Amino acid sequence: MSIGKVTPLKLREMKENGEKITLMVVYEYPLARILDESGVDMFLVGDSVGTVINAKRDDIYVTLDEIIYHTQGVSKAADRAMVVADMPFMSYHVSIEEAKRNSGRLIQEGGADAVKLEGGAEIADTVSAIVRAGIPVMGHIGLINQARKLTGARKVRGRTEEDRRRLIEDAKALEEAGVFCLGLELMTKQAAREITQTVTVPTNGIGAGPHCDGQALNLYDVIGLTAHFEAKFVKRYVDVRTIIGDAVKRFVQEVGNGSFPDDEHSYGD
Repeated sequence: MSIGKVTPLKLREMKENGEKITLMVVYEYPLARILDESGVDMFLVGDSVGTVINAKRDDIYVTLDEIIYHTQGVSKAADRAMVVADMPFMSYHVSIEEAKRNSGRLIQEGGADAVKLEGGAEIADTVSAIVRAGIPVMGHIGLINQARKLTGARKVRGRTEEDRRRLIEDAKALEEAGVFCLGLELMTKQAAREITQTVTVPTNGIGAGPHCDGQALNLYDVIGLTAHFEAKFVKRYVDVRTIIGDAVKRFVQEVGNGSFPDDEHSYGD
């Protein structure tokens, strides 16, 4: 576990020293506070907030203002962890100037320490421009959720030699553009290992096997709040959904039978 506030330099040092990096997707202050106290290195305020928290049909319907709002709470909880905010769909696709402006809003208004963009070599110029503006950028290759309207499915990447080469080219292009970290999502462990050995920046895998420099999961998957999402790479450590349900049922029962509030939970004269 690293000591002190996590920065891009600290993450690079962790990779060089063989220390594993932890990243969790989180959207709210109370839970982010627990994660910070528990030693998680990085928080990602992901555009998955749309489907996980706000019941949208797809992550692409999340707006920049929504990401800013959720980042504000998470950033206040992060005394130690580095806070990365997702740049949502169409917030960096129209022009480089707009991408810089929107990434700046995530830093200034949201309180993020860095931003994350999805894509490979095709967004390298945009990444480079944001970095030159003084904003740390985390890259993301493999599964590109924001492009699922085109691809139509979740597909494991890197299963052919051609696809592995393409992924490595994307990783190198993003490294050259100045990313401080690279997220690898839904790819074979062999492809992720090759990318991790090729680039000097840390890699953080989600569904990318054990050879990345770090691992990422969505907190709400880890604690069982996303009851209807199951993926091979997700490990549930506790079933909080059942625990909450049982507690609320007890409250409803005790209110119904008059046992709550009792004298212990009431004020006298």
